Amino acid sequence: MINMKWPICSFTMTLGFLACLIVLPGMFSPAFSQDESPPNQKLPELRLSLRDAMKAAVDENPTVQLFKERITQAEDQAFTQLGTLLPNVSARASGARRRFFFGSFAGGSGVSTPRDFYEARVALTQSIFSLSLIQKWRAARTNVEVSSLDSEANKMDTMATVGLSYLETLRAKAAVKARMADVTLNNELLRLAVERKYAGMATSLDVTRAKVQLENEKQRLLVARNEYDRAKLNLIRGIGLSFDIALVLTDELEIRQIPEQTVEEALQIATENRVELKAQKKRERLAELSLSSATLERVPSLTGSGDVGMIGNQIPDALTTDNVQLLLSIPIFDGGQREGRISESRSLVRQENIRTKDIRYQVALEVRDALLTLESTQQQVTVAENGLRLALEELDLARQRFAVGVATNIEVTDAQNSVAQARDNVIEALFNFNASRVNLARAQGQLESL
Repeated sequence: MINMKWPICSFTMTLGFLACLIVLPGMFSPAFSQDESPPNQKLPELRLSLRDAMKAAVDENPTVQLFKERITQAEDQAFTQLGTLLPNVSARASGARRRFFFGSFAGGSGVSTPRDFYEARVALTQSIFSLSLIQKWRAARTNVEVSSLDSEANKMDTMATVGLSYLETLRAKAAVKARMADVTLNNELLRLAVERKYAGMATSLDVTRAKVQLENEKQRLLVARNEYDRAKLNLIRGIGLSFDIALVLTDELEIRQIPEQTVEEALQIATENRVELKAQKKRERLAELSLSSATLERVPSLTGSGDVGMIGNQIPDALTTDNVQLLLSIPIFDGGQREGRISESRSLVRQENIRTKDIRYQVALEVRDALLTLESTQQQVTVAENGLRLALEELDLARQRFAVGVATNIEVTDAQNSVAQARDNVIEALFNFNASRVNLARAQGQLESL
């Protein structure tokens, strides 16, 4: 575990130089508080770990909620398709007054007197045999499963995105700490330059150079603070929370021991857990059912219908009538529309087979890339830590040479820059390492166990 508190070299000061430091107290006062951000008592505080942030995104992210609504839509479509297999009952009632034309004849108008007609009927229609409708219903049920798996895949993508956003915020937070350490270090080096000048061992140029370097580090600190605040806003947006909160991240960038995996083991885990592969299998099944439904339109279908009701000139005198019939429909020729649908469905099946191969290749690529990156970033962390240790040793030696007057503070300034770069290298290496952990977990479909 890497502690992100940066070591700061201390300096020994003689009593002879304390007096000049008392005269110039404002020159060395830090321009920034050591706190990460000013306290905000008006906003509620929300403390989040990496795991908490990813879980919160599943519940609050608008994209995840949208995919949940698509599941509901698919379920409603399946219910609608089921309705074509169930009885359809309708009722109607009517009343009318009519005159009938009997034709022209000698001595008459050929038109009857007005007559009243009243009718009330209930009708029922039932599909008795239709393989095409059955396959359409099965396809609609499969589409519900596809929508559910798509929603799960989107949830994994959202969790990975939020996880990486959390790590980027941690990187920005670590950068703020590093810049604060640089500012503190430059204050100490400025004190040393003033000491050397009053002792006659340095010039005003050395003091001015130290002041310029201090102002540069203050500028970098301001930029780092701004980047940190922006990263927190992006994280809040990714989770789907309100911006009116004070977000506090409880995790730190650190190195962890990762169990070793061979490429074959990692690919096997991905094959068993990746939701995209499961969803694609369902899409293939959906395309096959759609083709089957279109092909079975060639098969004759049987429908039964009937109605019963009352009809008469007067409501009290209405008589009961009924009608029952069977309808056998035999497809013969529809202008080639059915064959066109069959050909289109076959093409969709072939497209889904191609997509399945492409997704398998993509999953294999993501797993292999994540494994390579994880191994590389582990080595990067080790190298960056060694670089920081050597940079601090270089700074200490340069400071000692400047303190005894052997060299100017140009060497010290160069060593300062080396330390700042080394700190950035450590931060970047730790970020890349943890990001590769997230990417590997996403590639294997195991984000929830990260």
